[in-house]
Amino acid sequence: MMREDSPSRNPPDRAVFERKAKELGFLRVGFSPAEAPPHLDAFLEWIAAGRHAGMHWMASHADLRRHPAALLEGCRTVISLAYPYSPRKPVTTDRFEAARFTEPRLPDYHDRLRKHARPLLDLLRSWDPRSRNRICVDSAPILERSFALRAGVGFIGKNNLLIVPGYGSYVFLLEILTTIPLKPTLSTPPKDHCGPCNRCIEACPSGALSGPRLFDASLCLSYRTIECRDPLGADAAEAASGCFFGCDVCQEVCPFNPIAVTEDPCLPDAADILAMDAEAFATRFGTSAFARAGLEKIKGNLLAVMPSESARRRG
Repeated sequence: MMREDSPSRNPPDRAVFERKAKELGFLRVGFSPAEAPPHLDAFLEWIAAGRHAGMHWMASHADLRRHPAALLEGCRTVISLAYPYSPRKPVTTDRFEAARFTEPRLPDYHDRLRKHARPLLDLLRSWDPRSRNRICVDSAPILERSFALRAGVGFIGKNNLLIVPGYGSYVFLLEILTTIPLKPTLSTPPKDHCGPCNRCIEACPSGALSGPRLFDASLCLSYRTIECRDPLGADAAEAASGCFFGCDVCQEVCPFNPIAVTEDPCLPDAADILAMDAEAFATRFGTSAFARAGLEKIKGNLLAVMPSESARRRG
C-alpha cells in the first residue's frame, strides 16, 4: 500500500485536469508559471493614483499581489479557470435591474466556485499527496485577469474585463495555486482582439472608462452601488437607468457578448424589497451576492434610482 506522504504513481496530466474541470462546468482552463503577473506595474500605478476609490484593501494587500508565492509558499503553477454565469439580466417584477453576476436565485459565487473546484484539488493531491494547493476567488489578493491572460484563458478588453473568445466576458474567474510544476499553456499571451472598437468606453454611463483600460473606480456604478458606503448621488442614480445593483453596460455593448438582452424576472418588485426587514432579507437573499452590500445599501440604491427611472419611463 502506498504511504500517504509518498509520491503518486499517477503523473500530472494537464489534459486530465482540463477534462475534469469542464465536467465540473468550467468553461476554460489555463496554466501559467508562478511568477510576477503581467501588468503588475500598471496596477501599482493605478493604486498610487488613488483610482481604487474606497477599496482600501487593494492598497494594503498590494505587496501580496507581486508574486503568488506570497499566498502559497513554494507555489510553482497558477491554474486559471473561467466559469460562466447567466447572460440573462435579473430584474424585479416592475423592471428595476441588477447586474448579471448576482444570479439572485443562487448562493454567492465565491462559495459556489470553491465547492466546484474542490474535486480539482483532489485530483492534484492524487498526483502528489505532498502537494500544497490553494483556491483563490476574487477576494484573494491576486491579479486574476493577468494570470488568466498569461494562461491563455482570454484577453483583457478595453473595459478591463477578461473576454473569453467564443463566449464573452460573462464569467467568474478562479485560480488554483499549487506547488506541483505543470507545463504552461502558452509561451506568449493571446492577442488583443478589441482592435479599433471603443464601444465600452463610449457607452460607460458614468465616465469611469476614460480610455482603453483607463478606469476610475470612484466613478464606476458597480463600485457606487455595491462597495461604496456613501449614498448614491443624483447624477449617479440617473446614470444607473434603473439598475440598483452593479452595472453591465460595458459588457452589454461588447461585440464578444450576446447581442440580445434577455431579462430574468427573478426579483420581487421594488416596493417589496423596500418593505423587507433584516429577517426577510436574510431569508430571501442571505446567501446571495446581495448580502455583501446589505439591505440598507440596496434600499438606498432603489430609493435613489426610482424617481429618475420612473420619469424616464414616462417620457
